[in-house]
Amino acid sequence: MTKLSLLTIVLIMFATTARTQEFSAGADIVSSYVWRGLNLSGTSIQPSLGFSAGNFSVGAWGSVDITGFQVYKELDLTVGYQFAGFSIGVTDYWIAPEGSVSYFNYSDTAAHTFEATLGYTLPCEKFPLSLSWSTNFAGFDGVKSNGDVAWSSYFEIACPFTVKSVALTAALGLTPWETDFYGAGGFAVINTSLKAVKELKIGEFTLPVSVQAILNPRAENAFLVFGISF
Repeated sequence: MTKLSLLTIVLIMFATTARTQEFSAGADIVSSYVWRGLNLSGTSIQPSLGFSAGNFSVGAWGSVDITGFQVYKELDLTVGYQFAGFSIGVTDYWIAPEGSVSYFNYSDTAAHTFEATLGYTLPCEKFPLSLSWSTNFAGFDGVKSNGDVAWSSYFEIACPFTVKSVALTAALGLTPWETDFYGAGGFAVINTSLKAVKELKIGEFTLPVSVQAILNPRAENAFLVFGISF
């Protein structure tokens, strides 16, 4: 993986789609940054940028802890394509302590992790169950105890539904095999969650606020996360 490969692709797609296609920008503030059942940081600001052109999309997402709990910062770049209920994507995750690793260092011991994801949403409006499988294929991931490539993977089932004016999403996530990346010695459920989103009206403004209850049975850990979106 050359040091400008995915970054160059994302920037080119940004430039070629910005004039004529959909553009989105926003930010979330969360009480703690919990990802796939793992506590990565404390209170964080998480900005995002996205462009779409037809079925293609590119996006950038970041996270910075504002409490000093962790000095890590994150920048993720994603290229995706959707068709007939399916979605495929490649994400470059970059997570590193401030000033510790050059962003353009793509060696296996650096802070980049590359992940491929395949998803599918059932074509049922009343029951839009979604399935996704993600596997790390390059970058920082490590090997299993026997020396084989880890191919760390994560599988999730999610189902959105609405109760009155509250949008809810229930999710179940697991690791299919041994992976130090997710702290699992084999098949393990690492993420069970229920997220509620409601629009909060403040004068003429409307802000989506969320509360998410998360349980990681493998780590025997639990979280209740508050978030607000702009």
